[in-house]
Amino acid sequence: MAILAECPRCHKKQAVKNRNCDCGADLVKEKRLQKVRYWVNYRLPNGKQRREAVGYLIEEARAAEGKRKAQKYENPGILEKVPAEKMTFAELSDWYLEQKTVKKLASYRRIQAISKNFNEVFGSRIVSSIKLQDLEEYQEKREEEGRAAATIDMEISITKTMVTKAFDNDLVDGRTVKAFRRVRRKLRRGDNARKRTLTVEEYLLLLDVAAPHLKGIITTAFNTGMRSGEILGLRWSHIDREKGVIRLPADVTKESRAKVIPMNHHVKAVLAELTRTIHHDFVFTYKGEPIGTNGGFKKSFLTACTRAGIPQGHNEPNGITFHDIRRTVKTNMLNAGVDKVHRDLILGHSLQGMDIHYLAPSEDDLHRAMERYTEWLDGQLILASVDQNVDQVIKKGQPI
Repeated sequence: MAILAECPRCHKKQAVKNRNCDCGADLVKEKRLQKVRYWVNYRLPNGKQRREAVGYLIEEARAAEGKRKAQKYENPGILEKVPAEKMTFAELSDWYLEQKTVKKLASYRRIQAISKNFNEVFGSRIVSSIKLQDLEEYQEKREEEGRAAATIDMEISITKTMVTKAFDNDLVDGRTVKAFRRVRRKLRRGDNARKRTLTVEEYLLLLDVAAPHLKGIITTAFNTGMRSGEILGLRWSHIDREKGVIRLPADVTKESRAKVIPMNHHVKAVLAELTRTIHHDFVFTYKGEPIGTNGGFKKSFLTACTRAGIPQGHNEPNGITFHDIRRTVKTNMLNAGVDKVHRDLILGHSLQGMDIHYLAPSEDDLHRAMERYTEWLDGQLILASVDQNVDQVIKKGQPI
């Protein structure tokens, strides 16, 4: 059993005697300002370790440590009930956000923001005291604040995941999980499904006005159906030039499954024009750095849409989002005559029913499907280019 001090800057838990944290924070000064949170670390009768936040004064931490020591010798079983009776939601969210598996998630920042929203309402509440009615009132409060139903459902869903993980690690009891599992969604499934697709004419307009570093990303998306995260996270090691495919590992895809995407001549041309940097392996860069790390991708896409005269965003009438390109590709593949199985495999969607067990298309099959799509797409691009040239001639008042 020991007392640990949490650095207010990097949140590392460490020995109380440390005067400075590895991140450079002056722990002595932070303790005087009562910014250092203390934790009691002890082992349960079943062998598992548990950390319990006890406050910002060392005296409180020592008192809590003494109490746990007494409980351990007098009635060890009572220690397993302590978190459910004492842990606040703020302490639970701190514990969850410190998990290494959670920190690796692409949605970590979103989880942090949602945790902050919940803490403003429930932060000081004992976790087990949060009831179904409290969560329903939170939903109504967020709705009154103008939040979309999908946003509210996402907040509840992520928080439920947080509570469930705490339950699986014996930090809270079943009463808490019950409330989160019973709360109903605000949005019925499918109500917010988007139908917007990007026309070939709009695609050409975007390419015409997009910044140089964005052109290749848009081209890759329109020819493969890859998600923005998959494209921005694409590495040269994922490119199999010999087989003419992109091999995405499971840790890059949203569905957490590896997938193979055939490259057509448009994607190959994009890759041939790119320069490979020395200090990292990312394919798409801006000023030598991975685009996904500088936060400029969304702004660049918005600027391109504005220049092209295309409404952009979920809330804009007939607005386009980058993810709509993925829907466009699947729709175009249908129009090109690519069968459903090959469409699903190329885009990474799960096969349904017995197809999962009985269908195993080869990479050659996927290449043939991509060739069919590319042949159809090239025809559409030629027609759209001719129409645009005719429109430009008419605007200039020249004879056709």
